[in-house]
Amino acid sequence: MSTPYLTRRSQLETYFDRTAVEAWSRLTSDAPVSKVRATVRAGRDTMRANLLGWLPADLTGLRLLDAGCGTGALAVEAARRGAMVTAIDVSPTLIGLARERLPVIDGPGSVTFQVGDMLDPWLGRFDHVVAMDSLIHYQAPDIVRALAELSLRTDGSLLFTVAPRTVLLTLMHAAGKLFPKADRAPAIVPITESGLRRRITGERALARFAVERTQRVNSGFYLSNAIELRKMASPPTESGAAR
Repeated sequence: MSTPYLTRRSQLETYFDRTAVEAWSRLTSDAPVSKVRATVRAGRDTMRANLLGWLPADLTGLRLLDAGCGTGALAVEAARRGAMVTAIDVSPTLIGLARERLPVIDGPGSVTFQVGDMLDPWLGRFDHVVAMDSLIHYQAPDIVRALAELSLRTDGSLLFTVAPRTVLLTLMHAAGKLFPKADRAPAIVPITESGLRRRITGERALARFAVERTQRVNSGFYLSNAIELRKMASPPTESGAAR
């Protein structure tokens, strides 16, 4: 991947592994949080349920990559539906929390937590890949390149979220820059869906994937747009693409 991707990944690792550990530990638990963070928690819960709803109800025997798994809530739910989940995150501390919180999974499903890069080809092949809020800090070109690399190892669908470019999010993004640099999270990068679709269409590695559906979740200070890329049986023909 490009240097901007690697630079931002390093910033995210530092932020989630050091600066924001306590905040994310509380946000992803049942602990009391501020009203602002409560809206973020509710939004993330809604988005997680939405993404899981796009997956088959029965995941028995299917391999799923939770790319940027955080403390593992989505991975656990997928495993409860029978999936063999590889859950990876750049933050050793968040992975440590995920392992501590991992409940007993009844049935054939399982979760393996790993520290590392979600684009690592050694992770193997998957039926489905979910990247919930793990690409929102990257520029559109890096998002598409990441999707292209993931697509090479995906046989079913790629589910991911981006930060939609809205007036509200732009204002929130600008306000965030007023905080002291040491307290700031790596910036979320607002993306237009139309521009992202054009980049996806122009990426050769994604020729066999098509946008199946999208869904926006707006919950106070949480604003995110889910997109499903589904693998087609065969790549579109030039005449078909022109229609």
